[in-house]
Amino acid sequence: MHFSSKPFFVIAGLLASSFVAQSQVFRMSREDMIEFTEKNPFDRFPDGRPKVPDNLMKRMNDVSAEEVWNILHETEYKNQWADGFQIVHPEKKLVGRVVTAQFMPMRPDVYHPAVERARKNGLPDLHNQTVIDMLQPGDVLVVDLFGKKVGGTIVGDNLFYYIYKTTRGAGLIVDGAVRDLDGISEIDMPAYFRSTDPTPIGDVMLTAINVPIRIGDAIVMPGDLAVGDKEGVYFIPPQFVKQVIDRADELHIHDEWTKKMFETGKYKSAEIYGSPKDPALKKEYEEYLKQHLAEIRKQNGE
Repeated sequence: MHFSSKPFFVIAGLLASSFVAQSQVFRMSREDMIEFTEKNPFDRFPDGRPKVPDNLMKRMNDVSAEEVWNILHETEYKNQWADGFQIVHPEKKLVGRVVTAQFMPMRPDVYHPAVERARKNGLPDLHNQTVIDMLQPGDVLVVDLFGKKVGGTIVGDNLFYYIYKTTRGAGLIVDGAVRDLDGISEIDMPAYFRSTDPTPIGDVMLTAINVPIRIGDAIVMPGDLAVGDKEGVYFIPPQFVKQVIDRADELHIHDEWTKKMFETGKYKSAEIYGSPKDPALKKEYEEYLKQHLAEIRKQNGE
């Protein structure tokens, strides 16, 4: 099946979005993007979106949701987790840089003036595929379709395949629906969605691209690092990515050492987990941790 050819026009900037420049009605300006992601420690794309390095994204494949939780909970970023999705290829880790899109229910007296504003600013009619055609390798498209089922299908198998090829299989997250699930399931890319429906997308307006959006209980920013597994998805602000990975390295080593001790059959669980009670064992663990962290840092050129 094919994605609907009916155009849906981008009308961001109309709905109380004070940070969107008049001449850029469909996304944040570079200056706005930098201001709203000022803590980003990495390079940026030309539009200002944070660019988490490829090597850190690769290392994030070994990080669990519980390990991400450790850092975000400590830093009071408690609204970065979304779950309750249906998942295509739950065995595959989703890791990628977020591109956001926001839809709202169709309302003609909002829709038509917004289209005219876009045209007056020299913008052509923008189809709903505009955001899909913006994607780059390593991007994950994250779509607020307000949980819509009928007419809330962001892609079918053809556009899903396009996303797969363009992003190199990073993934898709939609608080809405997909169609052509049989075809999508044959494409080797993780996808998170609320429901499926045979209808094409309709009776909606694409109101914004690369602005803050809400997915479930999570607030999502363009340039966040999306990390999804069988449980759900975390949206990690870029300033915490390296910290999350470093803490995960420590936890991996801790878990490895703990299981080695359990394998000996000499100890009760409370003697070892979560921290060794015996001073000699504690020192042994600390030396084990130091040695293995040094090996990891060397391996990663740090």
